[in-house]
Amino acid sequence: MDRKIRIGAVSYLNTKPLLYGIYRSPVITDIDLTIDYPSRIASMLVNDEIDMGLVPVAVIPFLKEYHLNTGFCIGSSGPVASVCIFSETPIGSVDKVLLDYQSRTSVQLAKVLLREYWRISPVLVDAPEDFRDHIKGRTAGVVIGDRALEQRKISPYVYDLGEAWMALTGLPFVFAAWISNKRLDPEFVARFDVANRQGLEHIPEVVKENPYTLFDLHEYFTDYLDYRLDGAKLAGLERFLRYLREPVPAEAG
Repeated sequence: MDRKIRIGAVSYLNTKPLLYGIYRSPVITDIDLTIDYPSRIASMLVNDEIDMGLVPVAVIPFLKEYHLNTGFCIGSSGPVASVCIFSETPIGSVDKVLLDYQSRTSVQLAKVLLREYWRISPVLVDAPEDFRDHIKGRTAGVVIGDRALEQRKISPYVYDLGEAWMALTGLPFVFAAWISNKRLDPEFVARFDVANRQGLEHIPEVVKENPYTLFDLHEYFTDYLDYRLDGAKLAGLERFLRYLREPVPAEAG
């Protein structure tokens, strides 16, 4: 390319280890970096406003062409802590679920799990900003990212979507990956991969740089999040994409 490569990344805490390495790598001089919430970055990739983004994987069916880049992602091999359904009642008693506007993947994952794992069919409502105050009574909500870590201190019932996906499929889950809408120069991708890896090698420094009192970030980055885009993650991603391609039964809403 005769210009800088346009990169988008998510603004949540879960990206901090990857961004730590990118900001400190020479590759930073080759990119034009945009930070925003997940669904915004996904829309930018679909509209070719960026060339590659750390985007929710549910955007893949909307892309004319896509490529997975680097050996890293935002994933989990069990509980993820920051992508959950929150409620004041057991999930079997929920009759409405508010869907977080900030991520397509988490919303689609919640729909799959409500249907296939919990086998319930509540009314699903696309939520506006500031919807968390409406999580009360028999109305639950899908909340993601840093706000989910906050919500864990508020809601008595927490249903972790990473944990539920593993229970349903036996596979880890990929929430977001470095996806491009065109083939990028392999040499650039290799250097970008190294930058990601270097960030993950400095977790204590990342934690120190991002003081946070609501959740143990070292534990979050190492025990809950799994950043490796390995074969098991790719199998989990393909299983999820198959669910997205399957027609939803009418009774499941």
